[in-house]
Amino acid sequence: MDNKKKAAAMAAVMQYIKDEEVVASMQSSYAAAQAKTASQPTFINQWGSNGRQAQMHMRNLLQMKSFHGSKLR
Repeated sequence: MDNKKKAAAMAAVMQYIKDEEVVASMQSSYAAAQAKTASQPTFINQWGSNGRQAQMHMRNLLQMKSFHGSKLR
């Protein structure tokens, strides 16, 4: 029983170390990708922005109608 606990603890530590290595490699690749995209100018999609704004406005109107009923008319 004691050997099983030791083996489980060692496996858990090894998995933790492996996960830390994966996270570190992902962070370094993410930092490299960010440095690459940071040099490019940002582009704001005006059509997409207008569409999102229209959706938020419609949702606001529907919420006002559903919560307040016809009192606002």
